[in-house]
Amino acid sequence: WDETHFGKMGSYYINRTFFFDVHPPLGKMLIGLAGYLSGYDGTFPFQKPGDRYEQHNYVGMRGVRPHRLFCAFLGSCLVPFAYLTVLELSKSLPAALLTAFILIFDTGCITLSQYILLDPILMFFLMGAVLSMVKCNSCADRPFSASWWFWLSLTGVNLAGAIGVKFVGLFVVLLVGLNTIYDLWDLLGNLSLSLVVFGKHFLARVLCLILLPLALYTAMFAVHFTVLNKSGPGDGFFSSAFQSQLIGNNLHNVSVPE
Repeated sequence: WDETHFGKMGSYYINRTFFFDVHPPLGKMLIGLAGYLSGYDGTFPFQKPGDRYEQHNYVGMRGVRPHRLFCAFLGSCLVPFAYLTVLELSKSLPAALLTAFILIFDTGCITLSQYILLDPILMFFLMGAVLSMVKCNSCADRPFSASWWFWLSLTGVNLAGAIGVKFVGLFVVLLVGLNTIYDLWDLLGNLSLSLVVFGKHFLARVLCLILLPLALYTAMFAVHFTVLNKSGPGDGFFSSAFQSQLIGNNLHNVSVPE
């Protein structure tokens, strides 16, 4: 059912047709990009669930054996992400292997990763954010090193990705936020650190975990509105002034008073 929904939106991006959806644009943009790069021309109608794709090249967006492409690839990344996260937290190889084994044979994870859905994309960024956060915590003994900056910045990138796919990504923002508050509180109680050093820690987290995700999230919408420049089913949700900028709309290039 959802494949007809998000596959159609991937086609809208390829055809540059404006639409409106309750979710932020990143997931659908990535689906459209995967389809475009793999040769899909955006002509499949996605009218009802179960329609045969026939000659349409859909595997780039979906991921069907032996074509382990976009959604299937992101879904398969969850296994090493989970393995590395548990290994970092527990320092136990058996625990990490058990986690990976459970995910490999999880029917729900396998099923979600086979179709053109937002779920594997969302889970990729969610687990990426958790892994990056855990890796950054492990670098706490060498703050402001290259690896510390890398994992902290990557956490911010993954936060932007999670929110940019679905707003449920805010839950991982909450998790990282609580972890950051705990870290800063711990640093504030460390009497061997000067307030200047504490201020650097604070500003580094503001830069990587607030400003960077906000900038990336805003950039997603900038790309979204730049690409979708043709009239489509989402026109009516926006103002007349906005509709006048869409090619093919009845109001295109019409002078609209304030």
